[in-house]
Amino acid sequence: MNHLLYNILLAIAWTLLTGEATIPTFTAGLVIGYLLLWISRPALGGGAYFRKIPLVFMFMLFFIKELLIANLKVAFDILTPKDYMEPGIIAFPLDARTDMEITLFANLLTLTPGTLSLDVSRDRKTLYVHALYVTSADAFRKELKEGLEKRLLDVLR
Repeated sequence: MNHLLYNILLAIAWTLLTGEATIPTFTAGLVIGYLLLWISRPALGGGAYFRKIPLVFMFMLFFIKELLIANLKVAFDILTPKDYMEPGIIAFPLDARTDMEITLFANLLTLTPGTLSLDVSRDRKTLYVHALYVTSADAFRKELKEGLEKRLLDVLR
């Protein structure tokens, strides 16, 4: 059995033992289960699970930060009389190779206000992105490459 399943089973056991079937109780069970599994990793064997969970947590924090910044940027542009938009369509070369990686990247990009995934090339090496704030196409590509795509691929690979 893999470590994620152990962790979920420990969280369910914690929820049943406390007698409160709530999301905070289950989340506490996940944290406690993770700590128990981490302590017992020499007996259970190490694995990618203990490296991936912190990466997932850091990715979530990064994405929430990016969402907040993008929302504030769009809201500021809407509420002020001056128009700061510099829209453009950018061809973004993908490091993501599998369908899941490309789909997740494109969907997370589309969830961020001010950006929209338009299409993927037939060879699945280029994603076409519409963005509202493109001062430099190269800077936009670099920001996506070193930000969202790198962190997502770190979590998935």
